[in-house]
Amino acid sequence: MSSSNSSDSSMSADVPAPYGSGPGQAAAPAAAAQQKPAKVRIHHLQQAKRDGTKFAMLTAYEQYTAEIFDAAGIEVLLVGDSASNNVFGNETSLPVTVDELLPLCRAVARSAKRALIVADLPFGSYEVSAEQAVGAGVRFLKEGLAHAVKIEGGAYYAPTVKAMVQAGIPVMAHIGFTPQSEHALGGYRVQGRGDDAQRLVDDAVALAEAGAFCVLMEMVPAGTAAAVDAAVPVPTVGIGAGKETTGQVLVWQDMAGLRGGRMAKFVKQYADLRSTLMDAATQYGEDVRSGQFPGPEHSF
Repeated sequence: MSSSNSSDSSMSADVPAPYGSGPGQAAAPAAAAQQKPAKVRIHHLQQAKRDGTKFAMLTAYEQYTAEIFDAAGIEVLLVGDSASNNVFGNETSLPVTVDELLPLCRAVARSAKRALIVADLPFGSYEVSAEQAVGAGVRFLKEGLAHAVKIEGGAYYAPTVKAMVQAGIPVMAHIGFTPQSEHALGGYRVQGRGDDAQRLVDDAVALAEAGAFCVLMEMVPAGTAAAVDAAVPVPTVGIGAGKETTGQVLVWQDMAGLRGGRMAKFVKQYADLRSTLMDAATQYGEDVRSGQFPGPEHSF
């Protein structure tokens, strides 16, 4: 009896969990580990602004991408309300809720060992009052394990940002094209052209003075983004905002070529995962239907 139990225990130890077993142990490349801080903090991003260096930011919504991007040296991971489009299948970011984003945020935060984790406050979770925003921000830090949150909007939200920062919630501001306001803005339209550029500069200055540790700009002319970056002491992040910002962010499914369809002008695709997965799934289906899988080597 005892020898049988011992044998079974030994066999179990040699068989990997078939459905995953939490975050893996992938390590960052040795060169990256020597050059990067062990844990990315807000002051590291601020130091990048002062030094004139750059940092990278990607969205992440679950453990495997969080683990991979973290090991690759991506400094900031955004649990974006873009999960509405890229995880939950909605047409826009508007339907997603705090309760839907919190589990995604926890998964990312548990899986990334060094990246700064920023969570979007979704539409409807901060607009009513500063008190509402503080409450939502607290949930993302306590329940979602995020390190900071991001809110959309201009100078109007400076008092909200100030209240959140005073409550101990680090805030990244988001100006320019703000997807949660797409209906008010008349669709996906570039912001800050011509005379409107000064508005974005004023927005950024007000939000930075209120305590935002970073300002993200989306779909803004490069010249306007450069003016904003020069006007604020905090780092800036761009998505479709030229190269003068301190950091850059992309939705990972766009960056890696998982999503199909037309890409925005500002997207650069670094892989074609959609074709890779399509080929793999097609071959798997063919192997199952033909009886080639599973083979003897896949059987006990």
